[in-house]
Amino acid sequence: MASTSIFWFRRDLRLNDNPALLAAIAESDEIIPLFILDSRQIEKLGDKGKAYLAQSLHLLDQSLDNKLHVIAGDPLTVLKDLSKKHNATSVHISASYEPNDSKEDLKIEAAGVKLVRTGSPYAVAPGRVRKPSDDTPYRVYTPFYKAWSLHGWRKPADKPKSINTVKPGNDARAFPDWKVPNGVKITPAGEAAALERFKYFQKNGLDDYDQARNLAGIDGTSKMSAHLTWGEIHPRTLLSPLGESKAHDVFRKEIAWREFYADVLFHNPHTETGYYAPQFASMRYDKPGEKFKAWCEGKTGYPFVDAAMRQLLTEGWMHNRTRMVVASFLVKDLHLEWQLGERFFREHLVDYDVASNAHGWQWTAGCGTDASPYYRIFNPIEQGKRFDENGDYVRKYVPELAHIKGIEVQEPWEAADGYSKGYVKQIVDHKAERSESLARLEEIKVNKPAYPKD
Repeated sequence: MASTSIFWFRRDLRLNDNPALLAAIAESDEIIPLFILDSRQIEKLGDKGKAYLAQSLHLLDQSLDNKLHVIAGDPLTVLKDLSKKHNATSVHISASYEPNDSKEDLKIEAAGVKLVRTGSPYAVAPGRVRKPSDDTPYRVYTPFYKAWSLHGWRKPADKPKSINTVKPGNDARAFPDWKVPNGVKITPAGEAAALERFKYFQKNGLDDYDQARNLAGIDGTSKMSAHLTWGEIHPRTLLSPLGESKAHDVFRKEIAWREFYADVLFHNPHTETGYYAPQFASMRYDKPGEKFKAWCEGKTGYPFVDAAMRQLLTEGWMHNRTRMVVASFLVKDLHLEWQLGERFFREHLVDYDVASNAHGWQWTAGCGTDASPYYRIFNPIEQGKRFDENGDYVRKYVPELAHIKGIEVQEPWEAADGYSKGYVKQIVDHKAERSESLARLEEIKVNKPAYPKD
């Protein structure tokens, strides 16, 4: 009698470099490739994220010769019912380290379902890299990066030569019909798109990455974030071809940031929504109102901020430099709590990652893992001048300013016709709000002076 095991796809929607899939194939004569539409997971996604996932599932199904089982329901119930129906002896997974997933896996195992963990979505799994001096987790990125690099990682796994899959019944083909919202254009989903984009980046962007990655108006980043979120590509695949040049090392460090934040969340699960530095919870914050609405809509009167927010709304993605700028503006110019921005990003990003999103926001808010002795407050005007020097980024996403040429687009109030096409006036004065933010910092007795490069 043929042996059967279930391979439960989660955030590993690929066939290449998938050790857990190889383990399932090696153990059994046939496998059931499965994706579970868990409402608790799905409800965290916005319309753009759902549309991306729907595309990725269809493409994965194609690569499996239309054998992907897609079932909606509670994971424990789905796994028990499917195991019983096909006499499956085990469920193979890549280990998950997100707080809710870890709890769910323990619940499933306690109910008698055998989970076989192989690998993870990371080059180095959270919890592996620890201080040699006292065996505690790292709290600061730079020493983490050094230890992470020394730890190293396996080379990419081979693609399966063949997969003997069980044909799904009609009751196991519950593919979601989530459409891309009108007026939105998201990045192409799927493993093939991920590999193609990385190949393009290697040829056209990698060697200049250290210089180009911060320039919002050019295609200077890898665009791997959404593919990493759903595991359409593994970080090992990205790390494998890297050399020792400065540009390659900077890209390696960006991958390490993702792994650092996953490690921080693993050791501090409350920081998904709670403060990493608890004293900041007592800071004086304003209540969200019209200014928050203006920030959400990209109508703050600060061109670089508004361009970024409109990019998010129309593409489900935002340049990393501008993520920091808009986050700083929300927390330090509008004096609103970072969780408001974290939730808004979660709703709109196609690359939403619980650890990177939460801790990216906390880093910029000043309550996270930033080891700087200064309190960073990004100047939204100077950031635009520095990282969108020609104004191409602003003009692309803020059509009301498309008539202003060059760097002048960053300060439309200085142009005679700056407001002639309906652009909004500034909702706050950055200089005044910077002083207010520092005053509120002083109230909670955090000994951090203003960052010297505002």
